[in-house]
Amino acid sequence: MSDFVEQCRLEWRRLGVPDPLAEEMATDLASDLRDAEAEGVSAEEFLGSSVFDPRSFAASWAAERGIIPEPRSRGNARRRPLVLVAFTSLAAITLIVAALLLLTGEPKVSLGTSGIRPHLASPPGASLVTPSSRQVLQANTSAPVEWILLVLAIAALGFAAWLWSSWSHSRPPTAPA
Repeated sequence: MSDFVEQCRLEWRRLGVPDPLAEEMATDLASDLRDAEAEGVSAEEFLGSSVFDPRSFAASWAAERGIIPEPRSRGNARRRPLVLVAFTSLAAITLIVAALLLLTGEPKVSLGTSGIRPHLASPPGASLVTPSSRQVLQANTSAPVEWILLVLAIAALGFAAWLWSSWSHSRPPTAPA
């Protein structure tokens, strides 16, 4: 069983358990295993299925003692990155669409006016001159909305970057399942 204790020591070192605490836990574990063996209890009966996974056993014992944070549940740990990926993707797509709409100036609204007067019968001997002036005004009426969308998308991407950095720094080391 000294191999089991040694593998636990290696895991505690990897997890950052201070050496004095790791040594105390290893001594306690070795003592408990010797006592169980002296009473005729096998290591598998004493440790259960943990006898086959010393890394998981060491991590859970250190977490129970409050030396390292409790590992998160697998469901929540998997779900958070998916939500972040979806949020980041949506913000990036919004940014691209808003930028393209601003660059192309679409959709445009056209307003046309015509200065042609209705044709009336002119008096005899008068020359027929019809002044014609036509004005067309085009404008991008959605530009303010596109600018607001662009600013919101940039803010959302900044927030997503902050979430990614805080998520990667807040994950405690976890034991394999």
